[in-house]
Amino acid sequence: MCGMIFTVAERRYLESQQLCRFATIGPGGVPHVRPLGFRLNPDGTIDIGGPNHRATQRFRNAVVRPDVALVVDDMTPDEPGAVKPGMGRGVEVRGHAEAVVVDEPPVNPEWFSHDVLRVYPRRVLSWHIDPAIPDGEARDIDEFVR
Repeated sequence: MCGMIFTVAERRYLESQQLCRFATIGPGGVPHVRPLGFRLNPDGTIDIGGPNHRATQRFRNAVVRPDVALVVDDMTPDEPGAVKPGMGRGVEVRGHAEAVVVDEPPVNPEWFSHDVLRVYPRRVLSWHIDPAIPDGEARDIDEFVR
């Protein structure tokens, strides 16, 4: 299923990274953004985690207001064959989150909580990661509509 959600280039990029910026909507509609560990699952969902995750504001925000977004980005390497060397590249995912308990945390099992927020993508945007589409693309995902 993941191939239907993410392109090959997006999947490769996401699998090469461990840190995202995760955004929730807090009380009063105020954005709340935190850097967190994540894992891309085979079905195209993304698990977001951290230490003592259930006790955090972001976890509470996502349970009450499940519309979330995450960005995984870095700088394009300045090397032969890189897409737009020296520029930013990344993937943004907008979706719906639900609280789940997993057997293995997304990263650092020694100190990450088994409580994660699972993101079901609704929209994916990517830029400067695919030589075939150097400026990137944006698309809606119908598979996980909730």
